[in-house]
Parts: sequence; structure tokens; C-alpha cells
Amino acid sequence: MKRFLLLAFLASVAVGSAAETSLLNVSYDVTREFYKEFNPAFAAEWKRRTGATLELKQSHGGSSKQIRSVIDGLGADVVTMNGVTDVDQLAKAKLIPADWAARLPHGSVPYTSTILFIVRKGNPKAIRDWSDLARPGVQVVIPNPKTSGNGRYSYLAAWGYALRQPGGNDASARDFVRRIFANVPVLDTGGRAATTTFAQRGIGDVLLTFENEVALTIKELGADAVEGVVPSVSVLAENPVVWIDRTVAKRGTAAAAKAYLEFLYSPAAQELAAKHGFRPSDPAILAKHAARFPALPLFSVPEVFGSWEKAQTVHFADGGVFDQIYARR
Repeated sequence: MKRFLLLAFLASVAVGSAAETSLLNVSYDVTREFYKEFNPAFAAEWKRRTGATLELKQSHGGSSKQIRSVIDGLGADVVTMNGVTDVDQLAKAKLIPADWAARLPHGSVPYTSTILFIVRKGNPKAIRDWSDLARPGVQVVIPNPKTSGNGRYSYLAAWGYALRQPGGNDASARDFVRRIFANVPVLDTGGRAATTTFAQRGIGDVLLTFENEVALTIKELGADAVEGVVPSVSVLAENPVVWIDRTVAKRGTAAAAKAYLEFLYSPAAQELAAKHGFRPSDPAILAKHAARFPALPLFSVPEVFGSWEKAQTVHFADGGVFDQIYARR
């Protein structure tokens, strides 16, 4: 009996130790490179603090598909997303509390982004602003707003731009966004897939994507192949992060998961975010890298649409405005 109890105790210790040696970060498409560099930095910091070795794993894809996977059982310790609506889905599924945004600084948003354009070298279609995306003969590459935060932000940015035009209203914005999506030849499920469509498959005259993806694409393809375009106005893309209470309680990883996300606010991580094209939440570090981030007016989703929940329900729910205006080909 004693031998059995001893073996049971040793087994429980082994399980507990194994549980604390890894974390899974489930994220969206275009954070791969950032977290590939962030993870070793945090692992070294965790080793310094605790003496323990921590294995950090990444999972990337279209944001809505990633969230669906977590709800369906993918064991994410932390989720790092590009929009509030996706994280709110986790709260509705009772995986995190409804007040998740209050648990970390800046509404649990350690860095932000926005939507910019990438065009072919020389900008042969003379694409300068959102209005050019609706012109006949312009092919626009945007990921699916139903599955991609990148796509949702692009759609909402175009809608917000239309509202700001003289006489702009919901009817004119609806028609404007309809004309843009009539120019979209293919809807990829995520931002990185859309970049592949534009950059490698050679489809489209302009790609709409997150600011960090613009810099990365130009770096990878070369300034002799593509160039960036900064429109007159765009949307503020808030990138919330959260630990998954159900998972960290089950795996015993709460301390490591919280520390992982808190480290995103450290000066070292904020510098790393700037390096990878994300706008740091630390105003001093953002100002330090001002030359990297073009100054342009940014509107928030709640400012224009009332709330993220309203924008999601009206525009992206099944049967919503996007479904009504997008004609499948």
C-alpha cells in the first residue's frame, strides 16, 4: 500500500512538473515572426526568475478559426489576437471572465496596428486612398472578414472612410464597401494567406493588410517589387491578449501564462514589438520609433460603430451586411 501511495505521489509530481514546462500561444496569422523572437526572450527571463526551463509553442492562423479551435478544445494557455470580438467569444464560451480586458494594462492591449496598402512597384494603378479601391479594373486582395481579423479591420476601415466623406452615411458606405468587394478576386481565410496570394501567386493590384505585414512583405520581396501606400485615414487595430483560465487551471500554468503576457509590456518586449512593426503601447517607446510608424488619423471601431459587439452583429454575423453585399463568384 505504501509503495502504491509513493508511486502515485511521484506520478503526480511528474505530471505537475511536465505541466509547468510548456505554454501554447494561439495567435493570428501575422504575429509569427514577432513571437519567434519574443518567446526565447521570455524563456530566458523565466529561467532567470525561477530557474525553470519553459518550452514555448506557437499556433497561427485566421483569427476566428483560431478562436474556434480554442473553444473546441485546443489547449491554449494564452491567446494573442488582433480584435476584441474574437476574445469576447472566449468569454461567451466561459473560458475566461467577462471582465478579461481589465486584467492587464491598456485594456489588455500591449501593442496596436492599423491597415495599410501594398501595391506593385511603381504603383501602376495609381492607388493612393480608399476611394481608389472601388474603381473598376482594380483588383483588391483582402482576407475574408468572416474568418480574419485582418479582413474585418479592412472592411471597417473602408466603411469608416466612406462615412467621413461629404454626405457620407450608412447607405453610401454600404455601396462603397460593396464596390470594393466586387473587386476582390479571392477571399483567403487569413492575412498571411492573402499576402501569399498577392506576393507569390501574383494576384491583385493592391493588398490590404496590417502595418507590420507591410514592412515584412517589402523586406521579403524587395523594394524593387512592391511598395507601401499610406491612406488618408485608417482604423486602430487593437491587439488584445489573455490567458485561458480553464487551461491554466487544468495544467498548472497560471503563473507562467500571466508572466508571459505581462512581459509583453516590458521595455524589452515593447522594443521588440516596434522592431516587428507593431505600435507599442508604451508612449515613450512609440515616440522613440516614430519614424517607423507613419502619422495618420486612426479611428477606433467603437468610435465609428458604437461597439465591437454591434459591429460584429450588424456586419459579420451570418446574414449580416457583409453576407448581403458580397456576391460569390
